[in-house]
Amino acid sequence: MASGQVSAWNNSCIITSDQCRDLLEKAVNLNTYKYFNEVAATGSIRRAADRLHVAPSAISRQIALLEHTLGVMLLERTNTGIRLTPAGTLLEGFTRKMCRDLDRIHESIKNLKGLREGEVKIWVIEAVVQAILPRIMTDFNENYPAIQFSINSESSDRTIEAIIRDEIDIGIVFNMGDRPGIEVIKRCAAPIQCLVSPGHPLAQHQSLSLEDICFYPIALPVSSFGMRQTFDKVTRSLHLHPHSIVNTNNLELTKAMAIAGRTLTIGPKQIAAREIEQNMLRAIPIDNEAMESANIEICVHRDRTLSFAAHQFLKHVCREFN
Repeated sequence: MASGQVSAWNNSCIITSDQCRDLLEKAVNLNTYKYFNEVAATGSIRRAADRLHVAPSAISRQIALLEHTLGVMLLERTNTGIRLTPAGTLLEGFTRKMCRDLDRIHESIKNLKGLREGEVKIWVIEAVVQAILPRIMTDFNENYPAIQFSINSESSDRTIEAIIRDEIDIGIVFNMGDRPGIEVIKRCAAPIQCLVSPGHPLAQHQSLSLEDICFYPIALPVSSFGMRQTFDKVTRSLHLHPHSIVNTNNLELTKAMAIAGRTLTIGPKQIAAREIEQNMLRAIPIDNEAMESANIEICVHRDRTLSFAAHQFLKHVCREFN
């Protein structure tokens, strides 16, 4: 939306982006905006109150004051919680950035005092959480024991969305490719391979074609996963029809299905390092350029400055990630 452009609400109340800027520049109690932003993030006044350690009535009063000042409603109560009005959605974009910037400023001041504190917010693909990240975080914590981590396991698509919305500092995704506003700091080779139990008919092959794989029952991650998107794109181009009997957002389930022997699954061998080492699964290369050239990627927002904590961890994870 261009600066000054009007956003209508209920055909009667209006709020402009210029109004938002004017209000945020005034000497207004910043807690009001912090309260509103937390309600927008949690979808509940009570949950926001719990996270901020204040009374729900205090949050309600501040939001009512903000609505009165703006002359519009910002929130609607529904059967499932709180929903933003169009005016609330516009304001949320400003308050989200404001709160993140304030957090970074506070952290920078602490770092100037030598405290080396802060929080790093990371969303990563499931495989990295289990197989790689614990070792990297443990090593980092030895040098920066006061830095905390907030970590979510999410699909590549959701992680990229969170980076763009400035909800997180760092995202680790699979085979994302180029996206507007996203900078890939490091790419690590992670070929998509066929994961099968030692007793599977394909287990003794040195390499496999996608035709081989699609002949057998397969357990696949859901379509929001980068490896599934790559797999679907290639199989469609070859006019193949995989015999998928499980679609899930849990890679542990796809591996467990393959270990049981009824199905096979796909993924980089990094996601099954423990199972491969224990001879529960075998990783067999797939003879396809797109599958062989897949990557795990470490990403940040192209136009935002990282906090000290996030910057230090980004350097560490890029140095240690293989």
